Amino acid sequence: MKNILGFLMCLVVAHVAVAQQISLDDITSGEYKPKSIKAMKPLADGETYARISDDGKKIEKCAFKSGAVVATLFDISTARNHKLDSFDGYIMSPNEQNILIETDGKQIYRNSRVATYYIYNVHNNTLAPLSNGGPQECPKFSPDGNMIAFVRDGNLFLVKLLYNNAESQITKDGANEKVLNGKADWVYEEEFTMNRAFDFSANSEMIAWMRFDEADVPTYNIARFDGTVDSYKYPLAGQKNPKVTVHTFDIKSRVTREVKIPTGYEYIPRIQFTGNGDKLMVLTLNRHQDQLDFYQADARSTTASLLIRETTDCYVEQTAYENLDFKQPQFVLLSERDGFRHMYLYDTQNGQLKKQLTSGQFEVTKYYGQDAAGKYFYFASNEGSPLEQYIYKVDASGKRTKLTTEKGFHSAMFSEGCNYFVHTYSSLTTVPVVSICNNSGKTLKMVEDNAELKGKLAKLQLGDVELFSFTTKDNVQLNGWMVKPVGFNPSKKYPVLMYQYSGPGNQQVHNSYRNGFFGTLAWEQRLAQKGYLVVCVDGRGTGGRGAQFQRATYKKMGTLESHDQAETAVYLSTLPYVDKSRIAIWGWSFGGFNTIMSMCEGRGLFRCGVAVAPVTDWRYYDSAYTERYMRTPQENSTGYDSSPLHHYQKLKGDLLIVHGTADDNVHYQNTAELTEAMVQAGVQFEMQVYTDRNHNITGGNTRNHLFTRIENYLDRHLLTK
Repeated sequence: MKNILGFLMCLVVAHVAVAQQISLDDITSGEYKPKSIKAMKPLADGETYARISDDGKKIEKCAFKSGAVVATLFDISTARNHKLDSFDGYIMSPNEQNILIETDGKQIYRNSRVATYYIYNVHNNTLAPLSNGGPQECPKFSPDGNMIAFVRDGNLFLVKLLYNNAESQITKDGANEKVLNGKADWVYEEEFTMNRAFDFSANSEMIAWMRFDEADVPTYNIARFDGTVDSYKYPLAGQKNPKVTVHTFDIKSRVTREVKIPTGYEYIPRIQFTGNGDKLMVLTLNRHQDQLDFYQADARSTTASLLIRETTDCYVEQTAYENLDFKQPQFVLLSERDGFRHMYLYDTQNGQLKKQLTSGQFEVTKYYGQDAAGKYFYFASNEGSPLEQYIYKVDASGKRTKLTTEKGFHSAMFSEGCNYFVHTYSSLTTVPVVSICNNSGKTLKMVEDNAELKGKLAKLQLGDVELFSFTTKDNVQLNGWMVKPVGFNPSKKYPVLMYQYSGPGNQQVHNSYRNGFFGTLAWEQRLAQKGYLVVCVDGRGTGGRGAQFQRATYKKMGTLESHDQAETAVYLSTLPYVDKSRIAIWGWSFGGFNTIMSMCEGRGLFRCGVAVAPVTDWRYYDSAYTERYMRTPQENSTGYDSSPLHHYQKLKGDLLIVHGTADDNVHYQNTAELTEAMVQAGVQFEMQVYTDRNHNITGGNTRNHLFTRIENYLDRHLLTK
């Protein structure tokens, strides 16, 4: 009898262990994040790639064919002249004779870092400081590998490796908050996804850079509670942007010139030298961002001629200038001119359209590059389903070949010359698997099966995860994913938490492992263990379904997005296992904005909501993003009034607002203005403020505190009837 009781007790203990809740510590520490190849960079021979070793102490050279380590390029323990305890990243020189080693990196804004770099000589195994004048930003090797340019304090510098690392200063008018040379300002970095704003010519004889004159841009100050003030230039919607010009520097003669770009532009989202000597491509956008011009300029004569003009009725999508490569005789432009994002092949020298490479009612989601002969072009698309992604190649005649077939989400990183690619595959129920394939799609080597992560997940009681779609009363089909409660019983009634972002072009619903707020569905599964049904639906305005679906929200952000989330709540209410009196909604940033707008939609569908770092009036957000989708407040006052600050009196349900006081992106002003208006109107709410935290609300125990706060709030409203 004792043996039987002991056996039964062991079963009970084992069951309790399995059923233990996923902890917030494990979620925020990345316990459920899949492994991948760390800091992988294809090397020039097309047969190998570099990566940081698993222990973070080495840079290893690996073969594409086998995935095996064939050489150690850098070892922190054996490098001579300077002793480093760790390093943050690396940049290979084009000839791979030198490596820039990044140390002591500090984040500035979303994409920018300042760091101390060392030049590592691969042959001599020695480290030397890139500069002794202070930390550096956005360094870049010249194509011949003999020079490095970088930015410090708004000025551009040049280091010549063949002259004992001699350093010279190219510009001298740079000053933070006044003039920036070769480095993007805040709004360009955030909204045009760029940081480095300079380039070397293909022959290593010239440097071109963008100069940002910020004198007329309003300054925004963030007071911290340690007594310091963060001050930076931030143009609000309708305000003055930096004046941007393009300049060139002749390295041999040290002559500086300004490129003569025709007037009428507002932004320069990219500059890049072509593979043809001193020819420089300069891309310009007007303020409405509905006209993208491609100019080819001569870096010496400074004359510029228009090659291509891309226009649209609404706005040119960012993907048009994010993946361009002008080094080859031909380049691929991603355009939505036929209603879906497709590939168009152009002649680099004269700008003539050679061929539309893809067509159909699907989107090219990523362009990877072309082979050395310019015969095949490699890309990803969602052909077959907007929730999935597959890898393809297409030849110059338009013949398309699918390289990956397993149902789900596939992404790739190609070798130089595109003979191989590192292939990552996952689905909603499959953890990512990383393998190496040849350019016909044949798997050569499995390099990461994430078996350890599979084992962790197998020990947990998890809710079923599924994709679904429904049609709203407006006859719009919407797609979503759903995490059902652990031990789901269709005869029971469950509370629902709706998560969404809803911003233009964004997509949160994929047949991929990378779903949910933390990109793993771990937090959603934690809630499922507590008895929640967690749902995410992409409404109109989101990406993956063509220009018409995405641009339906143009000049009226917050109207259709909130309506579609309300329609989602209506649909969920019809399901027999949903308690329609216990539905909540939450989101961050644009998702916070749309959370409040959805609760103000007027139908009383949500018991409560959580809005983290929300925009509350688009007049308080930056110019480039807001005007892309709304035009200026002066042109579209009615559209701007469709915001929480103008609709809060229609709020139905309880609201928790969360914000960091040092948010450089969505300023704390957004929450301060809304909550003051609500106080004066007698509208009740709850609020959580995080001292000196930015838009990510991280640092120390902050994330754990934040999600504990959110969970406690939701539990109080939804787990009690």
